[in-house]
Amino acid sequence: MQYNYDVIVVGAGHAGCEAANAAAKMGSSVLLITMNLQTIAQMSCNPAMGGVAKGQIVREIDALGGMSGIISDKTMIQFRMLNRSKGPAMWSPRCQSDRMKFAEEWRWALERNTNVDFWQDSVQELIVQNKELKGVKTRMGMSFYAPSVVLTNGTFLNGLIHIGEKSFGGGRMAEPNAQGLTEQLVSLGFESGRMKTGTPPRVDGRSLNYEAMEEQKGDENPSSFSYLTKEPIKEQRSCWITHTNEKVHDVLRKGFEKSPMFAGRIKGLGPRYCPSVEDKINRFADKNSHQIFVEPEGWETVEIYVNGFSTSLPEEIQFEAIKLIPGFEKAKMFRPGYAIEYDYFPPTQLSPTLETKLISGLFFAGQINGTTGYEEAACQGLMAGINAHQHTHQLNPFTLSRSEAYIGVLIDDLINKGTDEPYRMFTSRAEFRTLLRQDNADERLTEKGFELGLASQERLDTYLQKKQNVENLIQELKSNKLKPTEANPWLESIGVSSIKEGAPLINFIKRSDVGFEHFYKNEMLIPILKKYSTEEIEQAEIIIKYESYIDKERKMVDKMKSMEDLQIPPQFDYDKIKTLSTESRIKLNKLRPQTIGQASRISGVSASDISILLLFMGR
Repeated sequence: MQYNYDVIVVGAGHAGCEAANAAAKMGSSVLLITMNLQTIAQMSCNPAMGGVAKGQIVREIDALGGMSGIISDKTMIQFRMLNRSKGPAMWSPRCQSDRMKFAEEWRWALERNTNVDFWQDSVQELIVQNKELKGVKTRMGMSFYAPSVVLTNGTFLNGLIHIGEKSFGGGRMAEPNAQGLTEQLVSLGFESGRMKTGTPPRVDGRSLNYEAMEEQKGDENPSSFSYLTKEPIKEQRSCWITHTNEKVHDVLRKGFEKSPMFAGRIKGLGPRYCPSVEDKINRFADKNSHQIFVEPEGWETVEIYVNGFSTSLPEEIQFEAIKLIPGFEKAKMFRPGYAIEYDYFPPTQLSPTLETKLISGLFFAGQINGTTGYEEAACQGLMAGINAHQHTHQLNPFTLSRSEAYIGVLIDDLINKGTDEPYRMFTSRAEFRTLLRQDNADERLTEKGFELGLASQERLDTYLQKKQNVENLIQELKSNKLKPTEANPWLESIGVSSIKEGAPLINFIKRSDVGFEHFYKNEMLIPILKKYSTEEIEQAEIIIKYESYIDKERKMVDKMKSMEDLQIPPQFDYDKIKTLSTESRIKLNKLRPQTIGQASRISGVSASDISILLLFMGR
């Protein structure tokens, strides 16, 4: 018997779940193959979604019709909007999640999608004919066929777990690794490498002294990730902050000689921006303390995630050191931290659709591409799932530019610059971050998602209504005026300078020292605001206050589009342009950029090289 599908997704982490759900919602028959059906959408590391730049990605996934935002809203135990003290381009939603409920909700969502089938097994081989993907073979000897396959193997490809001087195979603690795929892909001509990530110990929350820590509450008026969520979280759990000290560091240093990282047993590079605690005290020897975030794992568990204490030192060293942290004096450990090494494939081997250049119909998403983070994985899974569906049904590929989404920035960075360390998204990576705010992801992407058949009619209608309401509010602010006699008592009451002539309400919002929160202190203005939601009022204020910045970035985008869209013929011979630098010729021949804009972002290709290329192409 032959099992045929439109799309096969290998792996059921954050990338795999989004890929399977997207392709299935768009109409493909999908088989989701995972080694363990009980660990679908497992939060392998910290129980949280969003954060700086990552929260924007979750909003973008949601706007396109993905599920990460909806699942996060259903399972959050705390919500915070980070960077409120900075400009709106930096505002980033983050939630603390219930680890078990998050996985449970994702599984229910996939099971409710009737186009998704499940198979518990390990994929050991791809079926490839004439550089075209035909299907997969599993460890149990089953063959499944599809013209499109998405690999989302996470940390499982030849995964090796390290704790002190001990090491053993595994994709996660107590779960086997995946073998065979890396070797086959290398034999087909792919380059592979090794990366490393880590996780901290988990402890019993009943054994901690929270009075010795600083409480970190959620927002007083919490928001949500999904544009469809109507009721934000009503009850929240606190997180807590404490710090390491010199005594902790001294104990940790005792284990350095048994550290797999310092001893050289770990070959892969770890995440620069989320280092292990031993790496922190080694690299920042002048600091006598580091922050520790004490994060609950859910509503109905006592398990605590010790964020900031990622380590692969011997378990006895971990236990001795952690009990010297304020509030942890009587801590009971559930399991020690560990490091894991795994195979990845440099993402310069991918096209902008996340399809591999070597094998037609084969897509990579998540940590297999050298990224780190649930959000980075989920958005790649979404894009790979969309394009796997498009490929199977011979439809146009779907991509996002750097000016349209953080997702576009991430994929563009990966395929053009590559990465030799786990890639993490930051707001600083986006040159148009005033346009790519968390509040306007629906404006940027929902119509695109609807055209694909991924975003629902309800989602489109919700966005169009919000858009109309924001426009109506701005128009009301332009048409309604305040006289000095009406405005000045109010302005004086909020401690700002008075006016000499009447002015439209929009002029007050344009001032840096007046916001909509001040409008609620003027009884004449409250009726205007009552007609609109908090999100609509907030977006109107951002549009008004930052109008000049937004316009400036839009002009920059328009200026760059002429170069961005200039196509380079697929078989263009760079070797015949002798005035190009040697490094540039090598990189351009290897990466085969599709446009001049893409070529300009390849590391090693200079501005003068681009000028020469433009001249040679008659521009």
